[in-house]
Amino acid sequence: MPVTKLVLLGLLLLLYFSVVFCNALDNRCWTLGDFNSPVLEQDGDIVIGGLFPMHYIAPETDHNYSEQPQHQECSGFDFRAFRWVQTMVFAIEEINSNSSLLPGVTLGYRILDSCDHVHTSLRSTLFLVNGTSSQTKANADDSAKCLSTAPVPAVIGLASSSPTRAVAQTLGPFGIPLISYFATCTCLTNKKEYPSFLRTVPSDVFQVQGLVQLVSYFGWRWVGTVGTDDDYSHYGIQAFTEQLERLGGCIAFHHTIPKTPAQAQIHAIINSLEGSTAQVIIAFATEGQLLELLVEAAHRNLTRRQWVASEAWVTAKLLTIPELHPVLAGTVGFAFRGTTIPGLAEFLLRVTPSPRPESVFTNMFWEELFGCRLGYKDGGDSELSSLCTGSEDLMETENSYTDVSRVRISYNVYKAVYAIAHALHQLLQCGSKEQSSDHICKTESKFSPWQLLHYLKKVHFTNQFNEKVYFDNNGEPVPLYDIINWQKNDRGTIRFQMVGTYDGSAPHGQQLKIDEGLIQWAGGHTEVPVSLCTPPCPPGSRQTTRPGQPVCCFDCLPCAEGEISNISGATECIKCPQYYWPNNERISCVAGIEEFLSYHEIMGIILISLSLFGVAVATVITVIFFLFRSTPIVKANNSEMSFLLLLSLKLCFLCSLVFVGRPSPWTCRARQAAFGISFVLCISCILVKTIVVLLAFRSTMPGSISLKLFGPPQQRVFIFCCTTGQVILCACWLALAPPYPYKNTSYQGGKIVLECKDVWPLGFYLVLGYIGLLSCMCFALAFLGRKLPDTFNEAKLITFSMLIFFAVWISFIPAYNSSPGKYTVAVEIFAILASTFGLLFCIFVPKCYVILLRPDLNTKKRMTGKMSK
Repeated sequence: MPVTKLVLLGLLLLLYFSVVFCNALDNRCWTLGDFNSPVLEQDGDIVIGGLFPMHYIAPETDHNYSEQPQHQECSGFDFRAFRWVQTMVFAIEEINSNSSLLPGVTLGYRILDSCDHVHTSLRSTLFLVNGTSSQTKANADDSAKCLSTAPVPAVIGLASSSPTRAVAQTLGPFGIPLISYFATCTCLTNKKEYPSFLRTVPSDVFQVQGLVQLVSYFGWRWVGTVGTDDDYSHYGIQAFTEQLERLGGCIAFHHTIPKTPAQAQIHAIINSLEGSTAQVIIAFATEGQLLELLVEAAHRNLTRRQWVASEAWVTAKLLTIPELHPVLAGTVGFAFRGTTIPGLAEFLLRVTPSPRPESVFTNMFWEELFGCRLGYKDGGDSELSSLCTGSEDLMETENSYTDVSRVRISYNVYKAVYAIAHALHQLLQCGSKEQSSDHICKTESKFSPWQLLHYLKKVHFTNQFNEKVYFDNNGEPVPLYDIINWQKNDRGTIRFQMVGTYDGSAPHGQQLKIDEGLIQWAGGHTEVPVSLCTPPCPPGSRQTTRPGQPVCCFDCLPCAEGEISNISGATECIKCPQYYWPNNERISCVAGIEEFLSYHEIMGIILISLSLFGVAVATVITVIFFLFRSTPIVKANNSEMSFLLLLSLKLCFLCSLVFVGRPSPWTCRARQAAFGISFVLCISCILVKTIVVLLAFRSTMPGSISLKLFGPPQQRVFIFCCTTGQVILCACWLALAPPYPYKNTSYQGGKIVLECKDVWPLGFYLVLGYIGLLSCMCFALAFLGRKLPDTFNEAKLITFSMLIFFAVWISFIPAYNSSPGKYTVAVEIFAILASTFGLLFCIFVPKCYVILLRPDLNTKKRMTGKMSK
């Protein structure tokens, strides 16, 4: 700790123990040394202290601790603060004239200038709580009538948070109540550190919540902040930043205005404001601290920024000068709930300068307002050459002192005075049954400040404005705010238009109420300003943050397949429900288009036509064979097997029809079963014909009985057994794991392919493999008979037909597995038709050619090859 701070701490402790020692000797106490600052005081049974920043520029002193520092006056007179002082005096006089609130008790006041500075505030506070030398020495006997054991049992003050913290820490150990009318820092809520602090102004907790809701309400996600080097700005901006970021907002920049800024520092801040893309600036500061920065902004013509004001300057007349109109017109912000106090305007206008001590602040106000010098005021400003007459008319002036149409801070001062009066009413048992009939307050014994603090914490009354006044457990009032908009009126001046309200005690969602139609925005615009790092991503896309940048700065990416976003600024895309798909813009989900091989589309019509054509051809061949059944060529080719083979080929053509159309449970089961059984029947017939051909050739040899062993009955049994094997395989497959209709969305976006899903794909390949096994046997036997005489060419025709059959089905498997959607079904139908046509044409067309066009070859001699040459 620096030596200067240790010395200062030692002096404070010495003062404290001196006061304690004096109180131990007698009930009188006096200050050590002279206090040269002006005091506005009025004696009474109970004296209330007041600390107000009537000047906002404190002198910079260099304490060397070797000699007594000289008193230096503060500068920068604040008309508003003087109105607050007069409001306290007005309220006390109003209470003294009220015979029902504190009957028989007179309130006095002792008011000092805090200069809005920590050191000055502490110095004035110590003077208040120790009493004046005139009171304790010359008028020691008069002090006996004071009802409080302390010279000042309660203090009303201060305006800024940093001086308030220092004073609250000083008064807390003594239990002296400090009621602030303007200190809003959240830090003052700590009751362990500030046990005697209360306030009639809401904490910044509620203002910050309201500001965040206001920023979110207008969609401002990219804002800048400007503050000052004090607790009010530090805590307020920190809380605002944390809450805004939780809602997805970002701080584009933050600048702190030094207490005594250099011109270069002001220029640097303005340069940053000009270069930023943020169009909204949140300012936590007082009007005196902002003035120099805003003047520079006006010189730079920085007029298109939307300023959002904290309650500290939202109704400050100091900033309504014409020079700042282009910059601040359109400002919005939070102000404390205001009202019109009856009689206050008349009281304020009755002040006049006077050489009496109680007019010391009035004289300062008079000289500052009218720019003249009072002749009887010592130490007047020599630069003011003209003398004040004292009869200047306040009615002709327009400033923050006389503007009482809707007072706000003054109303907080007014409520603080009445809160003390109501607490005293309970403490002194005014009007209780224990008192006499005239209800005079109990004044027999003195009370301590901590007793008054106890009753202050429990005070609860409804004032004449129908507002409930009380303090919660943290010493906080009801958080009520008006939302103010700076608007230029017809006379070219700024008026504070109320455009909404904020009630921090209301349920969430009902706290902020705004009438947008009443707001005039910065630059004279009627539309809400836009303040975004990146414009919101359009519907159909989502935003993705840029590495190393705030979340408000992002890129827009289109939604992925199967996802949509139907709002602007979406951070995530929404997956469409099952069987729904995004439209082209990816902003809504539409039902997927169901796709299957339909009877009505061209491909379906072609395949059906080919199938029916094949049936027709097979029927024609059947008719030809039936008409020429007695001819040698029909008889030689086993007519019974030929007719059965033609029937099986017709079934093969017809089974392809089951594959066309919307899949259903029965068609899914019937498809593969019909295909497998019909083809096994067909191949079995061909296999029998092949065996018969080979046996017929071998039966020509002497002693061969093989053909007799494989006669028609055995042929039928063979076909039945082969077909039964396929039937049993299909029955087991369909009974245990049957295919079922399935909506497949994985092939193509926006389309739902209706297909038959195989629960057990191996079943299909077993059916196909069984057909292939019979085909291989048939091909092998036919290949063995390839060298039979040319006149007996059945084996060659079967061999060629089997080659075509193998070519079709070998190429079918990869095509089947790679074809998407309905084309899978089309490939299988094509394979069925191609292989069936191959068998039909290779086996029967040559015979029909002989029967119809070469009847000369359809003779027994030709068939046996015994025709002479």
